[in-house]
Amino acid sequence: MILRTDHAVAGSCALACGFAAEWGQETVTAAPRIADTALGPVEYAVVGTGRPVVVVHGSPGGIDAAELMAGFLPPHEIAAVLVSRPGYLGTPLGGRRTIDEQADLLAALLDVLDLDGAGVLSWSGGGPAGYRLAVRHPERVAALVAFAAVSQAYEARREDPVTRFLFTTGVGQWLMGQVADRAPRQYVSGALSSEGDLTKEQLAAKVDEVMSDPVKRDFVLALGPTAGRLRDRREGYANDLAQFAAIGSLELERITAPTLVVQGAADSDLPPAHSTFAAATIPDAELLTLDTGTHLALYTHPDSAAAQARVVDHLLGRGTSAGG
Repeated sequence: MILRTDHAVAGSCALACGFAAEWGQETVTAAPRIADTALGPVEYAVVGTGRPVVVVHGSPGGIDAAELMAGFLPPHEIAAVLVSRPGYLGTPLGGRRTIDEQADLLAALLDVLDLDGAGVLSWSGGGPAGYRLAVRHPERVAALVAFAAVSQAYEARREDPVTRFLFTTGVGQWLMGQVADRAPRQYVSGALSSEGDLTKEQLAAKVDEVMSDPVKRDFVLALGPTAGRLRDRREGYANDLAQFAAIGSLELERITAPTLVVQGAADSDLPPAHSTFAAATIPDAELLTLDTGTHLALYTHPDSAAAQARVVDHLLGRGTSAGG
């Protein structure tokens, strides 16, 4: 699996500096809406005020996963534009199957929201659409952050019958919910174990870290339901896997937006080579590697607060130190 468990840009100078304008207070909302774009309907919501950042969820996922992703973005500085990609929750797959069609849909959403541009935060299976948005609509992307993001052809790992049952059936999802409620430590351990190549000692330490931090614990517990593959997410997930397997080149060398790539070094869900390739291919991209980090590292790693602060600085065009 890829993921388990206002207004104008004031010229090229503004883009180079990160972004230009901010959204006003009237844009604040957490309620999902359907935008009727030129390329069809898309489910979205806006949380916060300030510089807009489009949050692109992984596979599976939806606007609920995007909301979790955006939890660390300061709502007084960033207006997080949450979306459900085609085939997930309130956004029908329709004719928006290819990665380029999904990237164009994000640009069409910006049109509806009267935004010339925005920052982009993508995770995992949301990476290809985020990358291609930056390639196909460079004037619309002020800054790009790609966390553990697919950048080359990808084929999902073969699932065992138990995993398939837990993630694709209502009973399985109910059982996972019961474990999360009644045995949260066991649930967190299972999530981290499935998302990272860790020794027993490393896993135990990470579970202790997450369980001792209410924000990290709640993130892991809340993420599970967004990764189920019931009817409202199944079509999007199947399409994602087909599209990712067929990737030839995302033309990352054409990206001009300032780019920060974040990767957990022990990610067992998405090979870290996807991030090292992206960072080496995108001109002037920065790579931030979290040692022993899993596929959830940006949210659960001991250094996640510092990593999140760097992501926010990048999205807001504030200078960051070099490093990787």
